[in-house]
Amino acid sequence: MSMEKYLNPSSKPFQTVLLTAFTLTAFAANSVLCRLALGRETIDAAAFTVIRLLSAALVLGFLLAIRGRLKMTLHCGSWFSACMLFLYAASFSYAYMTLNTGTGALILFGAVQITILLVYRVSGNRMAAAEWLGALAAFLGFVFLVLPGVTAPSLKGFILMSAAGAAWGFYTLGGRASESPMTDTAANFIRTLPLVLMLFLLTNPLFITRRGVLLAIISGAVTSGLGYTLWYRALRGLSAAQAAVVQLMVPVIAALGGVFFNREIISGRLILSALMILGGICVTALARTGFEKRRAGQ
Repeated sequence: MSMEKYLNPSSKPFQTVLLTAFTLTAFAANSVLCRLALGRETIDAAAFTVIRLLSAALVLGFLLAIRGRLKMTLHCGSWFSACMLFLYAASFSYAYMTLNTGTGALILFGAVQITILLVYRVSGNRMAAAEWLGALAAFLGFVFLVLPGVTAPSLKGFILMSAAGAAWGFYTLGGRASESPMTDTAANFIRTLPLVLMLFLLTNPLFITRRGVLLAIISGAVTSGLGYTLWYRALRGLSAAQAAVVQLMVPVIAALGGVFFNREIISGRLILSALMILGGICVTALARTGFEKRRAGQ
């Protein structure tokens, strides 16, 4: 296959590659930004969540207003997706109070893929032997990651980040059929505002600093609001297996970001767990593609 279409800026494959690269970096940046803010105690978890969701809603709402499509948000998105988005954002912030960047991203995206796999299975779909093998490897990777030891992550952080991953998995499933990514994403962020207000009232007064607020705004306006919108556009050019596999790069990028920006150390336990979890998910995604192609050929 010629590589010209991937190198031609006007081609759809090139645009898909560009969008995918940006969104994967944005996903990883969320982990880096959150850990930078919370790890250095420049803001508390509640304030980071409130500002992140509020800034994303404002930026996306402003962009839709410019295009004259703000009223459309009343009929787009869903309350279920908004609740999942809020649960993800809140659990994500509180988890990063105790987890380092790479570990948090690994747990998050591992939980996302496992959630999607479980929903797929519960929906009555068959799974090939290789898919079960991959899922087992990923599960054992999680078990190994949380085994007692000096480098084991906080159990509380693990549970919270797993909840964030499950919520993001359901949010992802809900957005697969989106025909208007920006409008649906904006609508979902706007629908989180009542929950954001509730969190603000329950946790007020919030602890904030100028640096913490800036990091939360960047996370909300750029790497969340715009990042999620562009991810849905990128999905139009990716197969389900490709989308699952490329996301495995996020924990790697996040871990490198943690080393560079937060001076974190990548432990041997994290490396081995990552190989088991990400390798297992990769096997499952590729096996699913092969199984569907064989079934379609029958």
